[in-house]
Amino acid sequence: MSTLVWIVLPYACLAVFVAGHVWRWRHDQFGWTTHTSQLLENRLLRLGSPLFHLGAFGVIGGHAMGLLVPASWTAAAGVSEHTYHLVSVTGGTITGVMLVAGLALLIARRFVSGRIRRVTTTMDRILYAAMAAMVVLGMSGTVVINLLGDGYDYRETLAVWFRGIFWLRPDPALMSDAPLVFQLHAIGGFLFLALWPFTRLVHVWSAPLAYLWRPYVVYRGRRTPAPAAQPAPAAVRKVVTPSS
Repeated sequence: MSTLVWIVLPYACLAVFVAGHVWRWRHDQFGWTTHTSQLLENRLLRLGSPLFHLGAFGVIGGHAMGLLVPASWTAAAGVSEHTYHLVSVTGGTITGVMLVAGLALLIARRFVSGRIRRVTTTMDRILYAAMAAMVVLGMSGTVVINLLGDGYDYRETLAVWFRGIFWLRPDPALMSDAPLVFQLHAIGGFLFLALWPFTRLVHVWSAPLAYLWRPYVVYRGRRTPAPAAQPAPAAVRKVVTPSS
């Protein structure tokens, strides 16, 4: 069972993640979009979307730092375990609260507005439910265990197991003693990756980053317009009369 959950499942989810994106790009490019509903409702979206995206960027950055950077590297850089824990918990709590608030507004928007509810697909509902579950599990680990509880050093167990997946040497024994909420969060994370290609989240890979460095598009120049043509002098005008 341990091998199935901590070795087979992650690789299966990663395979679906890659193959699903390839299939979606080849067969559903018209669906490769955000499916925005801004024209139908903008009041809640204007507040919820920035909170959700800023919180998501912070949470993803924190996960990347905690899972991909070994503890020995931060120690070699002079960052003590206490300092790392303080920054991690504080930053994770702030960005997590932003993510929770933004996601709550986006979900509420789907049910409060009748027009938005009518265009909400089944996959949208599955996506929001999966994100809500992931956020609840993540915040439980950050706030309940690491902030209010005794804490858990996931960098010595979960992070090592996670990096081992990409080195093709995952050790399921590292996850056996992890708290249940961390185990569920890890399993949910890989299942979420398997779901990703079949949702509107594919628009992440089409973010218009080129707009940051492309040259300006000139729609109308600021040059002084050329003077209008003057009428010919009266002396050179000829009046043509019909011949009799």
